[in-house]
Amino acid sequence: MRRSGSSRWGREDRGRRAGVDPDALEELVSSLVEASKEGTAIVVEGERDERSLRELGVTGPILRAARWPALEVAEEAALEYGNVIILTDWDRGGEELARRMEGHLRSAGARVDLDTRERLKRMVRREIKDVESLSGFVERVRSEISPEELP
Repeated sequence: MRRSGSSRWGREDRGRRAGVDPDALEELVSSLVEASKEGTAIVVEGERDERSLRELGVTGPILRAARWPALEVAEEAALEYGNVIILTDWDRGGEELARRMEGHLRSAGARVDLDTRERLKRMVRREIKDVESLSGFVERVRSEISPEELP
């Protein structure tokens, strides 16, 4: 016999994002937007990742690591911005790129934030697998919290 609110596999129904704290997600998105406004560069993998962050309100510098070798992106970020958030996907390729970028950035003298990526990854990895899906996911969470406020 199934318990109320669970599927036949024993997990909570996916209609609500019970595993994601909406307030913590909003706080994390707000901190990204604010850091960006203050001139911190955000390194992502590609164009879709950048688009997703722009849709969330990030207006500052976003560098796409897929455009150039990691060392060149790191050198540019360190020289031009100093503070850098690495926000690569949480798949194997993203993990490897984050480690390489961190090493290059630190050796170039930049202050590197990997904590934001780790917090985001822990928060959403059961729901989405990449940065490009982040804006859509945040919108879904927002609509589940207050659907009456949507247009």
